[in-house]
Amino acid sequence: MSEASPAGLRPGKWLEALVQARERMASAPEFVVEGTLNRMVGMTLEAVGCEAAVGGRCLVDTAEGKQIEAEVVGFSGDKLFLMPTGDIRGLMPGARVIPTHSESTVAVGDELLGRVLDGAGRPLDGMGELRCTDRVSLTGEPLNPLMRRAIRDPLDVGVRSINALLAVGGGQRIGLFAGSGVGKSVLLGMMTRYTKADVTVVGLIGERGARSRTLSAIPWGPTA
Repeated sequence: MSEASPAGLRPGKWLEALVQARERMASAPEFVVEGTLNRMVGMTLEAVGCEAAVGGRCLVDTAEGKQIEAEVVGFSGDKLFLMPTGDIRGLMPGARVIPTHSESTVAVGDELLGRVLDGAGRPLDGMGELRCTDRVSLTGEPLNPLMRRAIRDPLDVGVRSINALLAVGGGQRIGLFAGSGVGKSVLLGMMTRYTKADVTVVGLIGERGARSRTLSAIPWGPTA
């Protein structure tokens, strides 16, 4: 039998061929079973033909050739119930649904200092892409309240009336309540700018665009 034939290969060559085949299999893309959009009721999407865990993410194709991210919020039999995280314009019956098998994470690191991001962690300030190498899950484990550090040290928020009459401690949670148009955003902006802290993080959750622009115009980040 010729040595060049498969049966005549030496054991070392068989082992080399097996290692190469294993490397190709390890680098091959993951096989993903896609589904289709079957129904939409309000903000809830119903997909069939694919599988994903609750809390997982899927991408749904639109008529414009774009993709909308949606979170798996439930299931019934072979149906998945999805909640889109962005604009739903362009969705059509039978649209392709692609499970990503990933959880919600955000980039973290010193590169976030001085940046303005949207709710998905994408830059809004036109300063280029983020170069963070670390990511953390948005579904973190809650801290044991009995293990929290006691609030003992006062925090200078840069507003004399608050420092004198309503002193705030480091690590304390406070509420700011007032009527519409009386200056809550202005006060929050003053505290954001003048609080003695190494880093100030402003999160605008469910705010109107006008207020977002007001607070975005305030310089924030590492203090001098």
